[in-house]
Amino acid sequence: MRIDKYLKVSRLIKRRSLANEACKQGRIKVNDKVAKPGTDIEVGDIIEIQFGNTTTRAKVISVAEHVLKADSKEMYEILSN
Repeated sequence: MRIDKYLKVSRLIKRRSLANEACKQGRIKVNDKVAKPGTDIEVGDIIEIQFGNTTTRAKVISVAEHVLKADSKEMYEILSN
């Protein structure tokens, strides 16, 4: 699955367009490499998201095309905030 879609489905970022823009600005890393919007995500990958002065690291637990809002938090594990 593409990183921009994963961020939206997992609700780490609210909208796919915002996730896409964050990738283009270099604020998203996957396994310590700057991610483009089309970067593929797999289980076990570490995603790093920079929001202003804060950085959030999350480990991918599962990948799914459609997830209910209540279940979206089970798609990742927050490593550091």
